[in-house]
Amino acid sequence: MSTGSGADSAPAPTTHDSPPGTPGGAGTSPRKASMFSSLSVRNYRLFFLGQVVSNIGTWMQRIAQDWLVLSLTGSATAVGITTALQFLPMLLFGLYGGVLVDRLPKRRALLFTQSAMALTGIVLAALTLSGHVEVWHVYVVAFAVGLATVVDNPARQSFVSEMVGPDQLQNAVSLNSANFQSARLVGPAVAGLMITGVGTGWAFLANGLSFVAPIAGLLLMRPRELHVVERAPRGKGQLREGLHYVAGRPDLIWTIVLVGFIGTFGFNFPVYLSAFADDVFHAGAGSYSLFNTLMAVGSLAGALLAARRGTARMRVMIAAAVAFGAMEIVASLAPSLWLFALLMAPIGMFGMTINVTANTSIQMGTDPAMRGRVMALYMMVFLGGSPVGAPIAGWVTDAYGVRAGLAVGGVISAAAAVTVGLVLARVGNLRLSVGWNHGHPRVRFVPRERREELATVA
Repeated sequence: MSTGSGADSAPAPTTHDSPPGTPGGAGTSPRKASMFSSLSVRNYRLFFLGQVVSNIGTWMQRIAQDWLVLSLTGSATAVGITTALQFLPMLLFGLYGGVLVDRLPKRRALLFTQSAMALTGIVLAALTLSGHVEVWHVYVVAFAVGLATVVDNPARQSFVSEMVGPDQLQNAVSLNSANFQSARLVGPAVAGLMITGVGTGWAFLANGLSFVAPIAGLLLMRPRELHVVERAPRGKGQLREGLHYVAGRPDLIWTIVLVGFIGTFGFNFPVYLSAFADDVFHAGAGSYSLFNTLMAVGSLAGALLAARRGTARMRVMIAAAVAFGAMEIVASLAPSLWLFALLMAPIGMFGMTINVTANTSIQMGTDPAMRGRVMALYMMVFLGGSPVGAPIAGWVTDAYGVRAGLAVGGVISAAAAVTVGLVLARVGNLRLSVGWNHGHPRVRFVPRERREELATVA
């Protein structure tokens, strides 16, 4: 699962005082918190523990679903279609989900969406264990999960700071990401054992039952301890209002653009990793789960590093995006299974750095009354790109090989990062500065005025 916000007051003034679009300016207060400080809040602790269980089930279902589709069809394109159907509702209805989240009590909305996703896991388990499952059943279930996600994702995004408040938001966002990636270490490994041992149906059943934990956590929360947020009243033009708000903020819109390119073309791992395991290295489900597990190791490291970091700077996000694209290109050329597997760790670390930095900077830079709509747009672009990118990745993989597909994703990700970095530098009136600091190279953006001042002094 992902992270969230929704505080009772506006973000720290430093966010809005920074020049819009400044790569080093968008972010949080420079104060560093302890790595697990937000867990001192009871309501968030209940939420966090519930997500630990549910996230493990979610990862089990992801692995089992991809492998089931590949087993039924033998086609990477079919895996891509399944991924696309799961994220298509976010692309079609994501903005409307954000409008609903800004109007609804988020705790009640989450109780509904988590229950709906539990039901989809149980239905798919029944079909698979009974031996009646067909690929179109998986397509329908994936689309149903996507419909629940339309409300669930922005609701969870917006709910976290209602639990912890604005001061703990950066830490809570990072810990939620660490939670998700920790489950990614356990879920794929358990899924691999269950698939090879008893079959995919039991993995689906485990996911359905795992939602008992977050539902119980939501029911046990103390509503009086939540940070009160004034909900948006019903009214016309709220969707358009949210879009105009983002359009007037270069720091928000260009972050969303970058995340959109990377989410559409770089994060198609269900297509890439299953094809590498099956077609390139001729290995089984165990190798596929190994790839996901090692990527989770890197992602967990990236999330924990973000939890210790006191700021969410755009230059960090851009540098991580360039490195992410470069590592995908290198991985596409890996000659052996073990080298490819080891490269999953840095890919996961850089990918998580992009995710956490973008998520935190957008949440801290957005007014609370707009957060549901802005985070819905962010998630719509990030997750909604899969209906476009996953079939393209599957087609390139089937037509030209998975190595070409992964390399193309890496090239597009790196090129988008460089382009957005240059645009943000121009918007923020910055220039690239390359120099040395205590014997080490240092690359950063600095205001253009400094160059003019130096020329005047000279």
